[in-house]
Amino acid sequence: MRLQMNRRNFLGASAGAAALPFLPRGARANTPFTMQSAWINDAEFAGYFIGIDKGYYADEGLDLTYLPGGPDVIPESSIIAGRADLSLTTPDTTIKAIVEQGAPFKIIGAQYQKNPIGIVSLAKAPILTPADMVGKTIAVPPVNTISVEAVLAINGIDRSQVNIVPYSYDPTPLIRGEIDASLDFTTNVPYTIETMGEEAVSFLLYDFGFTIYNDTVVVTEETLRTKRKELVGWLRASRRGWVENFEDPSLWPPKWMGTWFAGTGRSLDNELFFNTAQQPLMESPAGYMAMTEDGIAANLEALARVGINGTRDMFDTTLLEEI
Repeated sequence: MRLQMNRRNFLGASAGAAALPFLPRGARANTPFTMQSAWINDAEFAGYFIGIDKGYYADEGLDLTYLPGGPDVIPESSIIAGRADLSLTTPDTTIKAIVEQGAPFKIIGAQYQKNPIGIVSLAKAPILTPADMVGKTIAVPPVNTISVEAVLAINGIDRSQVNIVPYSYDPTPLIRGEIDASLDFTTNVPYTIETMGEEAVSFLLYDFGFTIYNDTVVVTEETLRTKRKELVGWLRASRRGWVENFEDPSLWPPKWMGTWFAGTGRSLDNELFFNTAQQPLMESPAGYMAMTEDGIAANLEALARVGINGTRDMFDTTLLEEI
């Protein structure tokens, strides 16, 4: 379990993941291409795993190397250092880096149309709206405090009315009653809580005004200039993988327990829960990976409320128009 938004200032930082090169069907493709993922291998990245396993990236002329993420991996550092051609990250970290550090980034796609992070509580003491947080103790990773404060402000709640304490991605304090709720991935943590003998409920920050994407696809301006064909091919293959994944969310996870999911410590049922729960958060009338004008405007408006002032030109939708 984790929050996608747990990023730090990254220029000059290192990314500690090892490369995982793959040889999809037959000979290697012509053009080496590397993607940096945002977290450890789980159902969150199912569409990419399908694309690799079925040779969809190879069909686009790409010899894809997949770099897994993790708690010590800062995805943006991989593209700054030239270790990857693109990374999955979040618009808040990207735009903040552009504005404050002059990072040469462009956002070219978005996996999650609705961010999966939300407030998770127990059904026997439910917290279902920001107003329900008043007088409660909410565990939040320090890097995500700004998101919770934004939702409180958007909903007219004074920060002093909520007791925010640090959170380390462990639901045990919630189960024990030491906290009233935590901020986490709603696609995954409720299942973990159920395995611990309790029923969980949750609400998305997105549904209460913090309307940002997640797992946004970020590249440097130089890569956008020099590898446009490859980027379009990657987007096309990725969309193809996600379409196939959601034709039957229960089909692929069992195939990966000894490969992509090996060593994560999660059960098959957990991955199946995750894969099914994420589908409505990723769907868009414009197709998977899409960024609509309304969606971009909602991102910019939400981020402006927390002092991250981005502009439309930080998003490039022209590649999506070619897939």
